[in-house]
Amino acid sequence: MRIKRTTSRSGMSRRTRLIAIGSTLVAAAAFAVPSANASDTAATFSNAQLTRAGGSVLQADVPGTAWAVDKANHRVVVTVDSTVSESEITKIKQAAGSESGALTIKRTPGTFKKLIGGGDAIYASSWRCSLGFNVQDSSGNYYFLTAGHCTDGAGTWWSNSSHSTTLGTTAGSSFPGNDYGIVRYTNSSVSKAGSVGSVDITSAGTPSVGTTVYRRGSTTGIHSGRVTALNATVNYGGGDIVSGLIQTTVCAEPGDSGGSLYSNSGIAYGLTSGGSGNCSSGGTTFFQPVTEALNAYGVHVY
Repeated sequence: MRIKRTTSRSGMSRRTRLIAIGSTLVAAAAFAVPSANASDTAATFSNAQLTRAGGSVLQADVPGTAWAVDKANHRVVVTVDSTVSESEITKIKQAAGSESGALTIKRTPGTFKKLIGGGDAIYASSWRCSLGFNVQDSSGNYYFLTAGHCTDGAGTWWSNSSHSTTLGTTAGSSFPGNDYGIVRYTNSSVSKAGSVGSVDITSAGTPSVGTTVYRRGSTTGIHSGRVTALNATVNYGGGDIVSGLIQTTVCAEPGDSGGSLYSNSGIAYGLTSGGSGNCSSGGTTFFQPVTEALNAYGVHVY
């Protein structure tokens, strides 16, 4: 689920799913689907076979799926949400053909959706997301990063729902494929702290699988979890497929989209993209690596 939250109505529109920061891209911890198929054997698959297996999941084009290579076990772990049927799982395996044994299928409760200082609420004309990180370019101009499904179609951004305090205007947006966007501050009187909550952000990097990470968003605040995969791909449906994501066990809800993923030592990791579940039952969430956005726009954290 994408976590951008719209403010125009209670139902989740297509844009709402993409841009909601506090929305539902969060899911409870994934659990394995019992099976006796080839994916449970001890066979070892080559990198080329794993690449082809991952490509077959993309080819099957089943909304509500996410996949990443588990290098330690030489498998492609395919996480499917509650909307994916057994016949669709069969479709995925059939698409994999001779590499179907490289697939490990896991189910997770909930539905993958896009979710909208670091983690503070930001408002477009009809939806709410979360600010990821404040950044600067080489000339000292100030911007902030958030999710691309939030900036997609958005012009002006405000700090409140009444739209009385302007923050700035969208200067760049990349979605789908990627999920990052950048907003240039036009209000010089607004504080632009280089922190997320009480944590001073001093650098950006990529976490390892197993790393403990923290997420801050405008709907649910701060929650922690661990990284379960890198370079994951998520199919949100409707042609909205995002690749190269960080997969975690951190919960999130609509409106948390774009919010910060970081370490308590001050390393910026990512921007909240989407997931399933909620912060009562837990969740599976996906994050756009922040280093890619920094490089794309020529900006840095401070």
